Amino acid sequence: MSKIAFVFPGQGSQAVGMGKELAEKHSEVMEYFLKADTKLSTKLSNLIFEGPKEELTLTVNTQPALLTTSIAILDFFRKSGIRADYVAGHSLGEYTALVAAGALSFEEGVYAVRKRGEFMENAVPNGEGSMAAVLGLDRAPLSAITTEVTESGFPVSLANLNCPGQIVISGSRKGVELAGVKAKEAGAKRVLPLEVSGPFHSPLMKPAAEQLREVLDATEMQDAQIPVIANVTAEPISSSSEIKDKLIEQLYSPVLWEDSVQKMITLGVGTFIEIGPGKVLSGLMKKIDKTVKTYSVSDEESALAVVDALKEEKL
Repeated sequence: MSKIAFVFPGQGSQAVGMGKELAEKHSEVMEYFLKADTKLSTKLSNLIFEGPKEELTLTVNTQPALLTTSIAILDFFRKSGIRADYVAGHSLGEYTALVAAGALSFEEGVYAVRKRGEFMENAVPNGEGSMAAVLGLDRAPLSAITTEVTESGFPVSLANLNCPGQIVISGSRKGVELAGVKAKEAGAKRVLPLEVSGPFHSPLMKPAAEQLREVLDATEMQDAQIPVIANVTAEPISSSSEIKDKLIEQLYSPVLWEDSVQKMITLGVGTFIEIGPGKVLSGLMKKIDKTVKTYSVSDEESALAVVDALKEEKL
């Protein structure tokens, strides 16, 4: 049987009420939400379960909320006995993957991403940075465009290489606008501005990365018990020192998601299970390689369905 990878979503997958039904039915799931409340000295659980959406969507809240929900769902799913050979997460999701791999405790992970969210929101004055999704243009011509625009004095760079034909650019507001115009001239089908609070995964995030380094230096990190595919290299890592370095780089470097998935496939992964709210990564997976099996687990019903499907595969 092919190997299994657990993958964890990043910002954009959050929704008011995520994890609520599972937590109300299973006290051990609720325990994660209560632990997050205690660690952060705030009622994060109320915000996750009841909203308001505008507050949940703030980066400083979204990041710990998604990590908490995804790990709570993972804990429930693991009771089925299904284990991963590799783990990976998209941007913020990489921290969830590290908790899943035993490199970070849940509490340390929740605290780290809360601080990460703060630093990311404050790194660039509001309105000066932006991001946009470019659809239908390959990375080589888009990279050439962002280099040209940056050299003209308006920084912009590739931020998320999500799947063939979907790349997010990030940088100064003017840089993103200019690169978007040039991308359309070069044949891009669409350029969609993203509703984000800053130019994430661009060199403009380097001030936030320095602040994050201080937090991570004070964080107890273990070697990962399951190989983690790093966003910045698309290679498996497990040593605690390398994990810290890659998390800092991740803040101002592109998320190589398509490359990460392809790497796991070359390592023998044939089944990808997205664990957490939404189906964003499952959708990307189908655009990267239609031959792999892709499942998503976001509640009890989907968890049981995935377990049944995997049992049938073994028979």
